[in-house]
Amino acid sequence: MRASRVPVLALVLLLGACSPRDGQAQPNPSGASGSAANLPAANRAPPANAATMKVSFAPVVQRAAPAVVNISARRLVRQQTDPFWSLFGLGVPQARLAASLGSGVIVREDGIVVTNNHVVENGQEITIGLNDRREFPARILLADPRTDLAVLKVELPAGERLPVLAIDDSADTQVGDLVLAIGNPFGVGQTVTNGIVSALNRATDPTGEAGAAYIQTDAAINPGNSGGALVDMDGDLIGVNSFILSRSGTSSGVGFAVPAEVVRRVVETAVGGGRAVVRPWLGARTQSVNADLARSLDLPTPQGALIADIYPGGPAARAGLRTGDVVLQAEGRSIVDASSLNYVVRNARPGETIPLTVRRADGRDQQLTLRADPPPATPARDERTLAGRHPFDGATVVNLSPAVADELGLDPFVGQGVLVARVERGVAMNIGLRRGDIIREVNGAKIASVRDLAAAVGQPARTWRLAIERDGRIVTATFSG
Repeated sequence: MRASRVPVLALVLLLGACSPRDGQAQPNPSGASGSAANLPAANRAPPANAATMKVSFAPVVQRAAPAVVNISARRLVRQQTDPFWSLFGLGVPQARLAASLGSGVIVREDGIVVTNNHVVENGQEITIGLNDRREFPARILLADPRTDLAVLKVELPAGERLPVLAIDDSADTQVGDLVLAIGNPFGVGQTVTNGIVSALNRATDPTGEAGAAYIQTDAAINPGNSGGALVDMDGDLIGVNSFILSRSGTSSGVGFAVPAEVVRRVVETAVGGGRAVVRPWLGARTQSVNADLARSLDLPTPQGALIADIYPGGPAARAGLRTGDVVLQAEGRSIVDASSLNYVVRNARPGETIPLTVRRADGRDQQLTLRADPPPATPARDERTLAGRHPFDGATVVNLSPAVADELGLDPFVGQGVLVARVERGVAMNIGLRRGDIIREVNGAKIASVRDLAAAVGQPARTWRLAIERDGRIVTATFSG
């Protein structure tokens, strides 16, 4: 919860008004003359009350910093030797140890730490360094690439308890709030920077994840800060620092943090033994209301999420949403655009109900209730990695369903088919197959399932004629066997 705050500028002015007049000498404990601002630090009086303490960030740092840790992760990387020798089949891959440095936040005293997934991804040896210089090994409980979060468990001696940073997901963070970023930039050691909340609900996301809503801050975030804490003036965690926008690779004052309510959902899943975060879906295709749409719909401002299409039997259909409805509020929050509606739904716990305020086509507002359910995983996934003398050698394929499409960030309305989930080697990589391709035909045979595809490539052929759907377009190609 947020305590009452006094703006720093107002406090400075207040203290200045109470300080000695310009040019007037005042006695001090050392007997020297001068203003209080020029006293040695050791001679300054301590803050008289909690409001005055806000002039310094030290009390907040003292509360939050012990729960922010340094993280080092080592991973084994295999690389080819001299490319010249590899042309003759003589190159032998060599292994080397690569290390990454980042930061993390202790959120439970029994050693639960949250950080960015990219800090520990594929890490085989993870070490947590505390603020007091102690080090402990850790293991990954849950990795969630879509939010770029990972939850670690520190291996502690029996009876050991760690300092904790409370997760504040009360959603009362406002643009202009003072914040601190705490982490380990460039591996120099724990560092604190300050700034403000520059914006909320930013959809800027390097992974392309729909429904993202980051906290933007101008507090300096640099390489090594990833996974560190963004804290408010109560010393509570309001976000996990994740990435920056910069032409130089260092802080340009445009940094982004994963909001605390998202962090809490991932941590709850990990602690509860979940292997993946289950995200509800809306079951509808949405469109942000712009100025033109607002005029045509007779809306006073260009805000809201227009329902453009509804998945049969999905949450939106069961809630009574219709094509042409505009969602204005969800869970009491104003819906600015389509992304903000998706954010509310995705971060609800499965089975929760979400109250909606909807503007109907006739101009009436109506209250509806949406049940937050995950997308259906039908048909069954049937994931296989194919091998053999055919174009799909080295490709991992799955049956397409709303659950699979949502997992891979694709449109769940694309229908059924066989989706390329990964391409890591073999002929599939050489001919340019990509993750997200949908296989529609092989040698004239319609492909509706992984079983159909396995049967089609099981027949030897001198020529392979393929029809692949990519980015909504059908691409045809012919390859020799």
